[in-house]
Amino acid sequence: MQTKSRFSLMAAAILAVVGLFVLQGSAAATSGNSRSTTLRFHVVFQPFNLIDVGAPGFSDGDEIVFHDQLSTGGHPAGDELGSCVTVDAAVALTNCTMVIRLPEGNIAAAFPNSPPPVKELAVTGGTGQFRTVHGEGTLVEAGDGTATLTLHLVR
Repeated sequence: MQTKSRFSLMAAAILAVVGLFVLQGSAAATSGNSRSTTLRFHVVFQPFNLIDVGAPGFSDGDEIVFHDQLSTGGHPAGDELGSCVTVDAAVALTNCTMVIRLPEGNIAAAFPNSPPPVKELAVTGGTGQFRTVHGEGTLVEAGDGTATLTLHLVR
């Protein structure tokens, strides 16, 4: 009888430990620990540089490098810098990556770039305060050398 009690006690202890791990796992999945933040910036484009590596003129394989200024409420907020590789010069389609530098840290993003004024960004990570972010963003060109950059970040 004493052996049966020990076995029952051990089984109950194992079930309790397993139950605790299951509860912790489900709590982590639904606890709402993720936070979302929306950041908006006014962008002033600077002249970009075209690195002509293929046929003379804009052609597949050429690279565009850029460095633009960001502000919020009329005050400098940071900058964005990056590069775009031309994948189809006939339709001006490029594959771009960029880093948004802010005082709190950097945010990395990637996006396809083509003539329509709206660019959809995938936020791929960050540093500093943004080290755990992911999300998406939109860059809307105004046509006058400026744009609005909106980032929806999840931590």
